[in-house]
Amino acid sequence: MNISEIPCEQIPWFPTINSALCTGDQTCVTFCQRAVFAWDPSANHPVVAQPYNCVVGCDGCTSICAANAITFPTLEWLGEFVERHRPAEPAPG
Repeated sequence: MNISEIPCEQIPWFPTINSALCTGDQTCVTFCQRAVFAWDPSANHPVVAQPYNCVVGCDGCTSICAANAITFPTLEWLGEFVERHRPAEPAPG
């Protein structure tokens, strides 16, 4: 099984924002073309508004966040997740 065979809504791959580190520069909001982030004016920082819009395996927003406030699961975790969700092989016979 490869990752494209698992519906993205079943893969918990999306960013987490550490609001204590976030400077509120909105770089992630403007960077993400999939509208994963939205600006929360009351909190004065972005929120993950559409987590399952995130492309599984993409973590590009982490490299543009100057405050290092965005994290994702590791790619190792993602590989293990796919392996754990591999369907059982049918019994021979």
